[in-house]
Amino acid sequence: MTFEDRILRLKEEIETAKAKSQHDAEEFRIKYLGSKGLFKELFNDFKRVSSEEKRQFGKVINEVKQTAERKVEEWKASLSSESNTSSELDLTRPGMAQAPGAQHPITIIKDEVIEIFRAIGFSVAEGPEIEDDWHNFSALNFPPEHPARDMQDTFFVENPDGGEPHVLRTHTSSVQVRVMENEKPPIRIIAPGRVFRNEDISARSHCIFHQIEGLYIDEGVTFADMKQTLEYFAKEFFGKSKIRLRPSYFPFTEPSAEMDVYWGLETELDYRITKGTGWLEVMGCGMVDPAVLKSSGIDPDKYSGFAFGMGLERSAMQRFHIPDIRMMFENDIRFLQQFRSAL
Repeated sequence: MTFEDRILRLKEEIETAKAKSQHDAEEFRIKYLGSKGLFKELFNDFKRVSSEEKRQFGKVINEVKQTAERKVEEWKASLSSESNTSSELDLTRPGMAQAPGAQHPITIIKDEVIEIFRAIGFSVAEGPEIEDDWHNFSALNFPPEHPARDMQDTFFVENPDGGEPHVLRTHTSSVQVRVMENEKPPIRIIAPGRVFRNEDISARSHCIFHQIEGLYIDEGVTFADMKQTLEYFAKEFFGKSKIRLRPSYFPFTEPSAEMDVYWGLETELDYRITKGTGWLEVMGCGMVDPAVLKSSGIDPDKYSGFAFGMGLERSAMQRFHIPDIRMMFENDIRFLQQFRSAL
């Protein structure tokens, strides 16, 4: 068979070829365009023909090859969807059930607290987890010698600009400072978020935990307003209406208090979680110190306010009877699956 006859025969085969599946198209590609295909053989023989024949056959060979390549691309486009639905997939087979997701217990508690305070006009505010000294300490009335500034309580982060080191925020009170600096009263916000403290990890404590803090600033805000707000929260969140406020100390509030909810002593569990007193400690709170208002550019002679904050892990452990705080950070699917019913 002459070289010309081989070309004409190859052209006829390609033009009349058909493919019914992706498999047929791939076999065609390998037979004609593969590394050991017919075009490879043809080009090897083409090198041995005379110059006159090269000019005669070269263009024809390239056109035939382009026709083959074009056919392969067309088959791929037209047969891909057909093969998936007809030959590769059996649409009559039953589907595989997907297990429903579950919220993390901390997320469940956080969302519930947010909705309770949203109902009385609080909005959600957020801020960076890596903070400077001003927003995390100084603006909140922490004196330079305060123990919270020590390496034993705070994770310090090297400042890329070479200045004072930054810190992983130790509380979400830094968000309150940023809001007070950028907004004018009245201010009514809650600030949920992750915080960090350099503490030993055990069943009851962790170096990472979550807080949600609240802030209300306006003209004429009093301690009684704070108490009424916290009584409302206790009733909505715990289903308990009796609270007490014990004197305490926080650098950014004056006066300061710890809030307890009367849980009762009806069961053995009640005795255990309240240590036999019937009272469950819930959060810290107090009236915003005038020095904090002033440092954020708010006139303390005109405005007053209160702040409060609680840890979410502790509430989640109490609500869901979780014995070890570390379980909430291990991402064990067996643990997380238990909270599907809480959705």
